[in-house]
Amino acid sequence: MYRTHSNGELRLTNIGQEVTLAGWVQKTRDKGFMMWVDLRDRYGITQLIFDEERTPKEIMEKAKTLGREFVIQIQGEVIERISKNKNIDTGEIEILVKELTVLNKSITPPFTIEDETDGGDELRMKYRYLDIRRNPVKNNLIFRHKVAIEVRKYLSDNDFIEIETPVLIKSTPEGARDFVVPSRMNEGQFYALPQSPQTFKQLLMIGGMDKYFQIVKCFRDEDLRADRQPEFTQIDCEMAFVEQEDILNTFEGLTRHLLKEINGVEVGEFPRITYDEAMKKYGNDKPDIRFGMEFGELNEVTQHKDFGVFNNAELVVGIAVPGGNKFTRKEIDNLIKWIKRPQVGALGMVYSRCNDDGTFKSSVDKFYNQEDLAKWAEVTGAQKGDLICVLSGNTDKVRTQLSALRMELAERLGLRNPKEFAPLWVVDFPLLEWDEETERYHAMHHPFTSPKPEDMALLDTDPGKVRANAYDMVLNGNEIGGGSIRIHDKETQALMLNHLGFTPEQSKEQFGFLMNAFEYGAPPHGGLAFGLDRLVAILGGQETIRDFIAFPKNNSGRDVMIDAPSKIDDEQLKELHLKLNL
Repeated sequence: MYRTHSNGELRLTNIGQEVTLAGWVQKTRDKGFMMWVDLRDRYGITQLIFDEERTPKEIMEKAKTLGREFVIQIQGEVIERISKNKNIDTGEIEILVKELTVLNKSITPPFTIEDETDGGDELRMKYRYLDIRRNPVKNNLIFRHKVAIEVRKYLSDNDFIEIETPVLIKSTPEGARDFVVPSRMNEGQFYALPQSPQTFKQLLMIGGMDKYFQIVKCFRDEDLRADRQPEFTQIDCEMAFVEQEDILNTFEGLTRHLLKEINGVEVGEFPRITYDEAMKKYGNDKPDIRFGMEFGELNEVTQHKDFGVFNNAELVVGIAVPGGNKFTRKEIDNLIKWIKRPQVGALGMVYSRCNDDGTFKSSVDKFYNQEDLAKWAEVTGAQKGDLICVLSGNTDKVRTQLSALRMELAERLGLRNPKEFAPLWVVDFPLLEWDEETERYHAMHHPFTSPKPEDMALLDTDPGKVRANAYDMVLNGNEIGGGSIRIHDKETQALMLNHLGFTPEQSKEQFGFLMNAFEYGAPPHGGLAFGLDRLVAILGGQETIRDFIAFPKNNSGRDVMIDAPSKIDDEQLKELHLKLNL
């Protein structure tokens, strides 16, 4: 056998045993008459010792040829280590080597394979198989495995059945762009890779599998952002004979289970806020509630003076920055520069200092007196020693801008503790959103989301005001899951598709299979999908999902390790009935 023990296993209780170990050479230290080698595998590091008095000469000579990342096998005796290393589990023992076999040599790696490496992101992604040997990446992948195991355990214990759904499916025009796959056997026709298993899990509910889940790959051909991948993994779930409350309770339970089992953290009942409330208080629909700085709307206490910037604004809104009065004028000017960047797009910022003696000093003292500024403090909840930051303008834009400022200030003030977890539900989303470019409504979630029953009448008169039976779970300022109660009758689904601009013919062509299935006794049903990549990252105290994916794509959607996407040869194009017009 290649090994009797792993490199993280041996202890003082093993002294005197003959063992066989295998792994990679982490580093060597050669003193001439004595030599040490750190041998590494997934489980840890064991120190090997070679010395001229106790090690056969030919083994000693072979040891001196070892380089970093050589794959070796050794046989030897476990002995007590004289100079102990309490930083590793095996630090009290070492192996006196009697046999050494080089299983494979290694050229010099392009970066150091240690916790702190000298390799940049692109270089490490090109040699990802080497990067995985490093503890930070290895431990992230093991952590992901543990989360997935706990997900399966919880859902299985709650009678969910894991069922695989197809990967080659039909392309639909809603949502992000599909990745398409040409069919060789059906000339001129294409499959699509699923953006989610949405219609299939609804069909499983019609099929009587009333609790389904799947940890599944999904694909979206969309413009990439720093923390988004073209392929990603969902914990996809669906339940039949349920209302919204049943789903919220079930998946709140799953999240509590994960926080307790993975992080050792117990949380109480998740707060719930409506979409409108989230936008009004935090400026976005995935608020981080680990800290305060809730928005205070200031129109009534600012639009009574001759300050045109506020008087002409649709919304004047501010936040109280805890301890912000200690900011210097230079720091405040830098904040103003920050929000004027194109990524945020604010035109400027007004501020007011809340002094320790109860007085105020603002950047608009020319227009507002102490009584006015005291009302600003009352509305924003500002205390002595705080700083009030105020933006104004178009309601939607200014909320987005102040939300960005709120998050930036929280980062600068150290208010986003990764070991603190603050989940919540956001409910009552709009069913539809208006797209100025296409001049039509789009489904805010997807076309199968049910409207609130009490809002059904508004579909024909004021569709923009219809609320959806939809909900998102938010954790530490990140949406980690979302779902809805689904439409389960043909007539309502046809009405929904009509409002989304589908003709009856288009509805039948794209979704006829689902609408036909509704006629065979579709139960009320709903579900939710968690983004596994993001969930794992947040539970792991980070927000970069790429660190928790074995072989991620870069920010351009490329796999730089295998150089994909890539061209295919003319013969393959011919078989697929394709011709490129370059």
